Amino acid sequence: MNEMEFSQKIDDLGGTLYIVGGWVRDKIRGVIPKDKDFVICHVKEEDFKQNFPKAKKVGKSFPVYLVKIEDKECEVAFARKERKTGIGYTGFIVDYDEKVTIEEDLYRRDTTMNSIAYRVRDGKIIDPYKGREDIEKRYIKAVSHHFKEDPVRALRAARQACELNFKINEDTVNLMRACKEEIKSEPQERIFNELQRALKTKKPSVFFRSLVKADLLEILFPEIYALIGKTQPVAFHPEGDAFEHTMEIVDLVAGMTDDVAVRFAGLVHDLGKGVTPKEMLPHHYGHEEKGLAVLKAWNKRMTLPKKWLQGGLFVIKEHMRAARLGKVGKIVDFLLIVEKNPLGFAGFNCVILADSKSLPYYLADYHSYLQKIHSVSMKNCPSNLKGKAIGDWIRNEQIKLFKQNIEVEA
Repeated sequence: MNEMEFSQKIDDLGGTLYIVGGWVRDKIRGVIPKDKDFVICHVKEEDFKQNFPKAKKVGKSFPVYLVKIEDKECEVAFARKERKTGIGYTGFIVDYDEKVTIEEDLYRRDTTMNSIAYRVRDGKIIDPYKGREDIEKRYIKAVSHHFKEDPVRALRAARQACELNFKINEDTVNLMRACKEEIKSEPQERIFNELQRALKTKKPSVFFRSLVKADLLEILFPEIYALIGKTQPVAFHPEGDAFEHTMEIVDLVAGMTDDVAVRFAGLVHDLGKGVTPKEMLPHHYGHEEKGLAVLKAWNKRMTLPKKWLQGGLFVIKEHMRAARLGKVGKIVDFLLIVEKNPLGFAGFNCVILADSKSLPYYLADYHSYLQKIHSVSMKNCPSNLKGKAIGDWIRNEQIKLFKQNIEVEA
């Protein structure tokens, strides 16, 4: 069954089939649209089930069915209205009978650019809330005051601002701010999902700056908020406080790699500066060790992916050492440690390069140095050596080869 055949069957039942949401928005923007979300109006659920017996119901609070259209399982929802009765995204009474219009369904949605429908029958655009106009202006604008009824919409608006490079209009910022109390009760999984999607964008800093503007950063990501106002030595950090530095680094790292774990490491590399005592500013002595505790506390509140946590902890602990090492023995040891880190050399180097604006010679050419280090084999170890002496011999040989490599390059 293709899309038009499905639409015709819905028409035959006295209803209308629409595509809504991101697919319509992206089509209007001239961007290749992704998955389609279908909405049906003016059809009773019983009649739908009778005519589509193979459709699988997946919605709990309201009817959503999986229907095979053009060899792909697509989500098909019934148009619905919602009335707020409780806290969070589950605190709604839903009405989805056949009398609900597409305009009523669109009205309950978050922003005008997401409240546009495409009528499958003839390709007509249904845009009662001027979403096309806001797309043209590059505005993120709430459809109505109902925006604040699902507090995670505030996070979504911040994330879409950096995904689309749109501005959030002031009225919508105020509605985001109105989510401040209720958002405290939201499941951390929903908050993490928006963080992850924001870190996948070209400029993740927009997400955090949008939350600052709406007075939400302190509640959602207190570890990042704590960096605001933490001054740094101007000679080394002309960009400003630790928050400004962190925003610069996360954007620079995002420009170097698509690996979200590495981008997260860039975001958290200086977390320890957020707990620096005022009397110590603008210096941040020991912020590496302090940062480890801060990230572990973050992980207790919001369980992070293993690679994110381990990679972040490694970068926090080791990022300051890279530029300070001079003795060959310590450099050899450091290379062997970095080799085992979850982000790999490529990921670790992205953060160091963004933070220091250059790489130490041994990180820039780590392939060559590692090759020399790993060429040392126990097979060549003198037979009279035992226990710790074997390890000492291996390390001395690695240092010797490392020095030879430097001399050859010189």
